[in-house]
Amino acid sequence: MPEVPHVPGVFTAEQCLQTAESIAATQESSGAIPWSAGGHTDPWDHVENAMALTAAGLLEPARAAFEWSRTTQRPDGTWPIQLRDGVVEDANSDSNFCAYIATGVWHHVLVTGDRAFATTMWPVVSRAIDFVLGLQSNTGEIAWGASPHGSTGEALLTGCASIYHSIRCALALADHVGDPQPEWEVAVGRLGHAIADHPEAFVAKDRWSMEWYYPVLGGALRGPRAHARISERWDHFVVPGLGIRCVDDRPWVTGAETCELVLALDAIGDRARAHEQFAAMHHLREEDGSYWTGLVYADDKRWPVERTTWTGAAVILAADALSSTTAASGIFRGADLPRGLEAEYDCECATSER
Repeated sequence: MPEVPHVPGVFTAEQCLQTAESIAATQESSGAIPWSAGGHTDPWDHVENAMALTAAGLLEPARAAFEWSRTTQRPDGTWPIQLRDGVVEDANSDSNFCAYIATGVWHHVLVTGDRAFATTMWPVVSRAIDFVLGLQSNTGEIAWGASPHGSTGEALLTGCASIYHSIRCALALADHVGDPQPEWEVAVGRLGHAIADHPEAFVAKDRWSMEWYYPVLGGALRGPRAHARISERWDHFVVPGLGIRCVDDRPWVTGAETCELVLALDAIGDRARAHEQFAAMHHLREEDGSYWTGLVYADDKRWPVERTTWTGAAVILAADALSSTTAASGIFRGADLPRGLEAEYDCECATSER
C-alpha cells in the first residue's frame, strides 16, 4: 500500500483512508460517485472524488470512476450537468464540469505513471477540451455552458479559472501522449489574460468565496497579485477557528471551500495559513470519516443536513498538497504545467490597443 496523505496533529493516514473509503462506499455499480448515497452525480464532483481515491491509493474505485466518465461522455465531448441512478436530470452541459476531466486524468497519470490509462483517456480529454474551447469568445473568456439546442450562457470567473487549470493539465497530457495541441496553447493564453486583466468580461458574483480564491487556485494569478487578492478579502470570508464562509453575507462556513482555499494558499507558498485553515475545518468530520458540507455557526447547526463525498475529497487533496505525499501533490501549484502562449498574447493585445 503506498503512503497515504496525512497532516501531523490534524489528519492521520488512517483518517485519510477512512475518508476515502467513505467516498468509495457511495460509488454506484456504474462507477458513478454521487454527492451522497442515493444522491445525484455531476461530472465535476465525480472527478474530484476520483482524484481523492487516487491520492489515497484506492485505485480500483478510482479507475471505475474514470471508466464511467469515458463511457458516459456524449459524442460532442460533454456530460449532462446532473444524473441520478443513471437517469439524466439536467441534460445541459457546463463547460467547467466538462473540462475537469483533464485535471482528473492528469492527476491519475502523475500518481500511477500508467501510460495505458493515459492513452485510453486521451480521446475523452481531447473531445472535452475541444467542446469547451468552442465556447470561447474572441476576448478569451469561456461561456459557462450550453443546452442541447446550442445556446450558451455568460462567462463566470470561478468556472473559467478552473477551466484555465484544466486546459493546462490537458496540454501536459497531450505532451505525454505525443499529440501536441498548439491551438489549445493559444486559447489558454487568451483565457489567462482575460482572468488576470479583464474582470469586466465576467458576470460578477463577488459574494461567493470561490470568486475570491479561484483565480489563484486555478493558477491564472501568481506572485504579488495573487497575494494581494487573497489579502484583500481575507477578513470578509475567513472565520477564525472554523474555516471560510461560502458567501460573505451569511454565517455559514463550508468545508470544501475551506480546503480549496488551503490549496490556493499552498500554491502561492502561504503554508502557515494553509495549515491553519486545514486544521480549522475539521469540526465538520464525522466518526465514519465523512464530512458535513457546512455549519451555520450563528446557530451551531449543520447545513445542509448532508455529508458530501466531494467535501471529503477536498480534504484529501488538501492533505496531499500540504504533505507532498503523492507525485500529484503539486498539481494545483502548477509549476510543471504548460502555460500556453500567454506572453505572446499579452504582447499582441498591447500592440493592438496602441
